[in-house]
Amino acid sequence: MPGALNITPRILMGPGPSNVDPRVLQAMALPTIGHLDPDFIRIMEEIKTMLREVMQTTNELTIPVSGPGSAGMEAAICNMVEPGDRCIVCVNGVFGGRMADVCGRYGGEVVTVTAPWGQPIDPQDVRKAIGSKGAKIVGIIHAETSTGVLQPLEEISRIAHDAGALLIMDCVTSLGGHPVMTDEWQVDVAYSGTQKCLSIPPGLAPISFSPAAMSALESRKSKVANWFLDMTFVKAYWGQERTYHHTAPINALYGFHEGLRLILEEGLHNRWARHKANHEMLVAGLKCMGLSILPKPEYRLWSLNAVSILDGADDMTVRKRLLSDYNIEVGGGLGDLKGKIWRVGLMGCSSTPTNVRFFLEALRTILG
Repeated sequence: MPGALNITPRILMGPGPSNVDPRVLQAMALPTIGHLDPDFIRIMEEIKTMLREVMQTTNELTIPVSGPGSAGMEAAICNMVEPGDRCIVCVNGVFGGRMADVCGRYGGEVVTVTAPWGQPIDPQDVRKAIGSKGAKIVGIIHAETSTGVLQPLEEISRIAHDAGALLIMDCVTSLGGHPVMTDEWQVDVAYSGTQKCLSIPPGLAPISFSPAAMSALESRKSKVANWFLDMTFVKAYWGQERTYHHTAPINALYGFHEGLRLILEEGLHNRWARHKANHEMLVAGLKCMGLSILPKPEYRLWSLNAVSILDGADDMTVRKRLLSDYNIEVGGGLGDLKGKIWRVGLMGCSSTPTNVRFFLEALRTILG
């Protein structure tokens, strides 16, 4: 029989998950109760209120989906896309490519707008792609985890809405670490994950649907092809009806509740400023070592830093030594950037000056 679990704590500075505050873990250890218990219903209501504040929205359907960030992407697309719908999907990294793939799986007529990895999408390319044919949705990644690019959204949002399209935004790696202005940017469906800047264990996907998105859902010609993520059912479970849909992950939602409390205690603007300051500290330290960040300064994520690997340095060797010698986890490049960058996360609880200093000293020692 295997022994009891004994996990070595790590300094999580990769693309996710990030370190979790002890208060969140403590909340998750509270007694499990029924998912329709009056106390749990109160918790659900408090979660919705706090999540609206974190996502900067007044949308009624703003909830955590039971599943990781990828379930948020799936929920956004399966509810909005019907067979034959024209979908403009912006691709400048792995997760834009995944969004295009998912749209196609639900029968969307997918048109991709591309940019080189490490660069943002050009709004005029979106305008050209919409063209005279129009579109049902425009999908875009706000924070591309594979490249460290932060995508400006306001102009693309105007272009999408001028064409009568709905805007779907992936903010998995920005929510809680960067301004995510769901209402101000007129985002119709925004989805995220818990394990990045929110510093909550993976397993839930915050998502928010605008009134326009709900109208599109209600006027569908066909059923949502994914039963579990069909928001016509899920909204009834999270709404006043409390219609049974699935057994919610009770203890995960305890942790989510406490994680949101921590964010609001710190204050959103303070939290954004902390992520920015620690990013700038990292960039300055890397510059002294002759290392640079892939995207241009104005398009850099504070939460995920794509560090270009120096000639002669071996990606895997450095990452293995960071883990074995210093207990620091960082990520490698994906797709076109495999072997070319280290992905250094400064997310949530992991975004601290102490972690930045320790990582820089460790990297300096390893690189010699």
